[in-house]
Amino acid sequence: MKGDPPVPGPTVCSEKPYRFVPPRNSRFWPWFFGLWLKRYLRKSHGIHSWEVAGSERLRESLRAGHGILLVPNHPRPSDPMSLGLITRAVRSRLYVLASAHLFLQSRFHSWLLPRVGGFSVYREGMDRESLKAAIDILANARRPLAVFAEGVITRTNDRLIELQDGVAFMARTAAKQRAEAVPGGRVVVHPLALRYTFKGDIGRTLSPVLEKIERRLSWQPQRNLGLVERVEKLGAAILALKEIEHFGEARSGPVSERLAALLDRMLQPMEREWIKGTIVASPVRRVKNLRKAIVPGLVAGKVSAEEWERRWKQIYNLEVAGQIFHFPPGYLGAAPSPERLMETVERMEEAVDPANITVNGPLHLRIEIGEAIPVETGGDKRALSAGLMDRVRASLVGMLGIADEGNPQ
Repeated sequence: MKGDPPVPGPTVCSEKPYRFVPPRNSRFWPWFFGLWLKRYLRKSHGIHSWEVAGSERLRESLRAGHGILLVPNHPRPSDPMSLGLITRAVRSRLYVLASAHLFLQSRFHSWLLPRVGGFSVYREGMDRESLKAAIDILANARRPLAVFAEGVITRTNDRLIELQDGVAFMARTAAKQRAEAVPGGRVVVHPLALRYTFKGDIGRTLSPVLEKIERRLSWQPQRNLGLVERVEKLGAAILALKEIEHFGEARSGPVSERLAALLDRMLQPMEREWIKGTIVASPVRRVKNLRKAIVPGLVAGKVSAEEWERRWKQIYNLEVAGQIFHFPPGYLGAAPSPERLMETVERMEEAVDPANITVNGPLHLRIEIGEAIPVETGGDKRALSAGLMDRVRASLVGMLGIADEGNPQ
């Protein structure tokens, strides 16, 4: 018997055979669950207040009959459900492209998500049905479609990682089809900035979480330390533990170099095995490429028990590699904001106890809808795609009020 996968917590991978879950054109269920949304966001994600800015920009695109692509940043797990707040602001239901593993979490999720506008995309392979459905939604201007172009939850308000190129391909293909079918028909992209602000006592909120992590590491609670010092000490301990696991010893030197070395130590052996060498790309792309190589054999169910366990251990290492990438060196700084402290502690908790994540709050969510960016179809495809994503990125950076790091590697 193979049993449950040896992964200590939720994972984005599944060995269940994938079947595309199409979008549903439901009116009742989005309305019904909209009545329950505020309570859900408060209880499950600590979001107690919110605002939607720039809704007139989206209403204008709706009145013009454009195909509409919404591109949000993705700082927290609450983001997809939080988009439901836009529905009331503009009086239009949304479709949301969601990772296939979300539909496999439970029977309730598999039933609920399509009814509130979600449809699946298989991240471990080419999902032509999902791409076709997304293009059809945009080309026919059925409803606004939201796609999280970062591709992962970053846990960072103040950092925007690389935006995936596939979003531009989807938008350009749909724009071409719409222009051919409807004279003057257009597809536009509205960047969508999600920013969470902590509204409580950060020390009182984080102290129980820090104590939980400390006890998990068999420490006595470090209540004698200041909050920042306590967080930094735990971060150093978690990094050292991972280095001991993979190098056999805790290392020294700048944290940025240690994190980069740990990432390579975890990913390079798998890259040599599965894709014949390390690729020059962001950790997000490296992890994605490895998942695409490792998971199909599990889904096919043709591996031995030993190979099954070995692959799941590799998948766990991919999850950890993703977590490491989302600990950007220097993110706390000399005087960290409450939000940066909260995000850092949440990432630590995910690293040591991913099955039991604390809900922190109260949070205020501001959703800002950016100006419409028309999608062009003529000319050089690569240049058009790069230009579109550059404009989306610049708009998000401006609305979030952050420094643009380019595409953090």
